[in-house]
Amino acid sequence: MRTLTLAPAALLALALASCSQETTEQLPTPQPDPTTALSIQQLDEQILSTLKQSTQYDWNKASAHTVWSALEQSDHVLSVGYQPAGLQGGAALPEDARQSPEWQQARAQVLALILAEEQKTNPEMTLEKLSVFEANALPVLTVTVRELNTIKALRASVLVRYAEPMGYEPNRQPANRPVATLSSSGCGSNTATVGLVAGSDYTVISNGSKSSWNQQDVYHGIRAAWSQSTGRGSKVLIIDTGSSDTQENLGSAFNQGLSTGRTVERLVTLPRNTIFGIPYGDYETPNDGCGHGTSMAGACAAPRGTDGASVGIAYNASLITVRAAEDVFLDASREVQGVTDAYLLAGNRADVRVISMSMGRLTSSSQMTDAIRYAYGKGKLILCAAGTSFDWSAGVVGVIYPASLPEAVAVTGVKDNLTTRCDECHVGSDVEFTVVMQRSSNDRRPLTLAMSGDAPSTVGGSSVATASMAGMAAVVWSRYPTETRAQIMSRLIAASSNRTARSSSFGWGRVNLATAVGVPLN
Repeated sequence: MRTLTLAPAALLALALASCSQETTEQLPTPQPDPTTALSIQQLDEQILSTLKQSTQYDWNKASAHTVWSALEQSDHVLSVGYQPAGLQGGAALPEDARQSPEWQQARAQVLALILAEEQKTNPEMTLEKLSVFEANALPVLTVTVRELNTIKALRASVLVRYAEPMGYEPNRQPANRPVATLSSSGCGSNTATVGLVAGSDYTVISNGSKSSWNQQDVYHGIRAAWSQSTGRGSKVLIIDTGSSDTQENLGSAFNQGLSTGRTVERLVTLPRNTIFGIPYGDYETPNDGCGHGTSMAGACAAPRGTDGASVGIAYNASLITVRAAEDVFLDASREVQGVTDAYLLAGNRADVRVISMSMGRLTSSSQMTDAIRYAYGKGKLILCAAGTSFDWSAGVVGVIYPASLPEAVAVTGVKDNLTTRCDECHVGSDVEFTVVMQRSSNDRRPLTLAMSGDAPSTVGGSSVATASMAGMAAVVWSRYPTETRAQIMSRLIAASSNRTARSSSFGWGRVNLATAVGVPLN
């Protein structure tokens, strides 16, 4: 037998290996260079790793160095929620927070703190240069921050509720990217779908409208429900990428055929773009440059007209489309601000009952959460998409933010076999309702309005599931106009397929709209 001789280095390796566990525990964890920001790759790995373990990423639980790194790797815009000293954490924000003297004093003190820290390295900094977006009703500052010590000082202050980067997300795209690159964020495909087959992909109903295949009664009882309620008197506000100014069914032809006496508004809350925190260019318009918002509006509330276009589920509900973002992935500071302001707008509109948003992000935003809670406190029913995966995000997270919030009703999509999620749809314990929106046989998605013309387009994902569910909620609330949000939710749950046993993946399941509007609760 040959004798194996080990070199001294190998012997040392074996010796180290024999006590590797104990040694590893004693070695200090390598710390990042406090003067150097984490790279984009390091930030993304940290965020995605956390999401795989806990399904949410809260910037407030990240280190000051991580927050500063995210600012350095994005646009330096920090969202700072302030409060008077002594306020209990998690307490509901008073409606008059910005007007209250004690809150105003806290705001002034936090601004002074930020300015003092930033002036240590940039003496030319002023309060005017610090501010980025115009103030809204929330006790929140959006400021340009470049110094790590500013983050540390804010974290140490009892006047600060949170200090978070607004414009950093994994796989973040550069600002002002051309329309061609937006296709990776849910844009660019809302053109008429060729090859749609009558009797299979749609049914021509009275007055000539095309009713999508998934509006069949076997799935949600939608056509049967129309004999009792069509959404009249309800108003849905859709927070998305706007609506097309060339789609007359969301404009001059919104009232036609059996759709009468309702209103449509096209608004915008998306701020102008910024360079180094300084706004430039014209104010944004409500026009949809993406296509996503137009398709959501069509699925929810397109008219039941005479022009042969597709009909929406709540075809007599009034509609507000709000352009709050450039695309469906909220990875820019101005998109976070736009969505925040859209929720505040919706909360302050007494005529709005249902809010639908088929957009989201992977990391949380306390500023957006403040706005959503504001709208929720006004009695609004808030429906959010559970998530639709891009190629790079598949398998990373279950229900995305803000659908994961308790104030939001998370909606996802299932195939027509009624048991399988759609190919790209997210599921999880936060899901409350599901909508049938993908055919197993030919992959067909629901019909909706294209950017222009009457020939229908098709759209998929949890996005269309959410807009469709918003239409169903409007139809139910139209049938029972004096009821509260809680009562309407009870009706939706009682008419759902999983009403006796909520699923950990699909929530209460599919709503039968005919049952929801026709069978009184005991």
